[in-house]
Amino acid sequence: MPPRFTALLIAGAALACLPAHAVGNAAHGAKVFQDQCSDCHTTITGKNKRGPSLAGVVGRSSASVPYYNYSDAARAAKLQWTPERLTRYLASPKTDLPGTKMRLLSPPSAADVADVIAYLQTVR
Repeated sequence: MPPRFTALLIAGAALACLPAHAVGNAAHGAKVFQDQCSDCHTTITGKNKRGPSLAGVVGRSSASVPYYNYSDAARAAKLQWTPERLTRYLASPKTDLPGTKMRLLSPPSAADVADVIAYLQTVR
């Protein structure tokens, strides 16, 4: 077996052992949330801003926060906000869920997304 092929095989096997989503740093995620998300979202149950409260979002169904006016796309999506699903959505909301109200000023890094999700998992 050629050495280059062997190296690729070992690298592929190592990647296959990684979890489907990265485990983030919740403390850093709280800072990222404050800097990039808190203009539109809160983590206070029952308090909505331009976006819905994200308290308890991990594990929740999409478009399920009372008294928030979701887009038709969000209501029709019937999503479950798992860490994997949030990762895909937060990387590019408009591409992932066309018609969503969610917008980003700039695409977040994969590390920031993982950190924010780790933080959101601590907020109930």
